[in-house]
Amino acid sequence: MKKNVIVGQSGGPTAVINASLYGVVYEALNREDVFGTVYGMVNGIEGFLNGKVMDMEPLEQSGELELIRTTPGSYLGSCRYKLPEDLNDEVYPKLFEKFAEYGIGYFFYIGGNDSMDTVSKLSRYAEKVASDIRFMGIPKTIDNDLVMTDHTPGYGSAAKYVASTVREISLDASVYDNKKSVTIVEIMGRNAGWLTAAGALARKYEGDNPVLIYLPETAFDPERFIEDAAKAMEKVSNIVVCVSEGIHDGKGTFICELASDVGVDTFGHKMLTGSGKYLENLVKEKLGVKVRSIELNVSQRCSSSMLSGTDLKEAVASGAYGVKCAAEGATGKMIAFKRLPGEDYRIDYVAEDVNLICNQEKTVPLEWITEDGSDIGKEFIDYAFPLIQGEVSVPTKDGLPLFAYRK
Repeated sequence: MKKNVIVGQSGGPTAVINASLYGVVYEALNREDVFGTVYGMVNGIEGFLNGKVMDMEPLEQSGELELIRTTPGSYLGSCRYKLPEDLNDEVYPKLFEKFAEYGIGYFFYIGGNDSMDTVSKLSRYAEKVASDIRFMGIPKTIDNDLVMTDHTPGYGSAAKYVASTVREISLDASVYDNKKSVTIVEIMGRNAGWLTAAGALARKYEGDNPVLIYLPETAFDPERFIEDAAKAMEKVSNIVVCVSEGIHDGKGTFICELASDVGVDTFGHKMLTGSGKYLENLVKEKLGVKVRSIELNVSQRCSSSMLSGTDLKEAVASGAYGVKCAAEGATGKMIAFKRLPGEDYRIDYVAEDVNLICNQEKTVPLEWITEDGSDIGKEFIDYAFPLIQGEVSVPTKDGLPLFAYRK
């Protein structure tokens, strides 16, 4: 008897998380010899616990599934629900009773680190109770901080957005050359500076803006920053600076905490914002020049206007490959990308042990960051450049993007 499929999304969305959803659903619907009904869990594992499930097949019949491929956000909705560490907790038998109710044999979860933690716990519980349900993780995160994969779906498009936007900001900042100015761009990144580093892709020539880039991988000294900015303005009147939201002093204090109280989210992570504003006020006080700060905020992850063709293609393929692996018996795995050697950019899709991935964090290699911590080197450019390539034509209607909406 054929078993049914269920797929969900979790954590913060990306511009291509729905492309991965498309890959899972399309592949599963077109493997009728293996799979039964394909369900989507609305609002992730938390929604599934509350019985929020939808049949995905009508989306293919209506043509909506194709529209989902280029729709940003999480079509199925998301959650930030952390399963208990104790596998003896009552929530696990409840979940598996629901899996049985829906005839689930295959579980796919699209998300980042915390989502891979969910896949790990469910696969370990399945082993404990001798369940034959197969659990697969499909990666996503603009932070690019999952280990055992060259990069993650979502990063390429977010990096392209950051680089394009920083280039636009740099041109805007340069229109008045008779007065010194500092423009600070705050970019997402708690402990890993991959996205902020993408600001370097905006440069058109050596010495171009952004002239300073600060990542959370190294300690940030506000006094040294003021010296760096003053020195940079001796060569360029209007400088642009990119900073990660998670820059810190090296002793555990985030720079944004110097300006305001910082709350925590449901996972206990500090909610970081305000590093740019703090530095704006510091520049105003210490240097007395025109200064402004810009927080890119959610636009980094929700914009479809600058989708990377490479990112979109790989997001779809990672979802489809996860289905193929599960059909062949894999479980407790996450789909990962392995970059192949050679001048031309090529990757292989592989299934890695999710237990070795969850609760780990990949940061920008320190050797890619300049010794003084104020810039990054060519190694990053060579790494990131292929990931932002390719244009995507998003369907439009009445001059606006046409997106899929869950009814």
